[in-house]
Amino acid sequence: MFLIVAKYLIPKGYRGMTVFPFVILKYDGDKVNPIFINHEKIHLRQQLELLIFPFYFFYFSEYLIRLIQYKNKDLAYRNISFEREAYANETNLNYLKNRSFFCFLNYIILK
Repeated sequence: MFLIVAKYLIPKGYRGMTVFPFVILKYDGDKVNPIFINHEKIHLRQQLELLIFPFYFFYFSEYLIRLIQYKNKDLAYRNISFEREAYANETNLNYLKNRSFFCFLNYIILK
């Protein structure tokens, strides 16, 4: 994982994004935020298990489906299965040690 601070690469309203093997941050202070970094590490794992490019295809496809479903870009983003997994487990700093493959599939169906 390579941390890069580049505030102009991050879309408005967001603090960071992961593009394997890079985690791009808007703010330098987030480099020492363990919860934020764990969230992004979860995305790195998701990208690896889907062989990177399919991850982006599924991520953006699901975003479009959720956008049609919710008619709200923020709700659509928050309900992407990859994001749901990352947000649900970002405070568990041991999550990646015990996480099974393709665990994001557990977050596709809304409960």
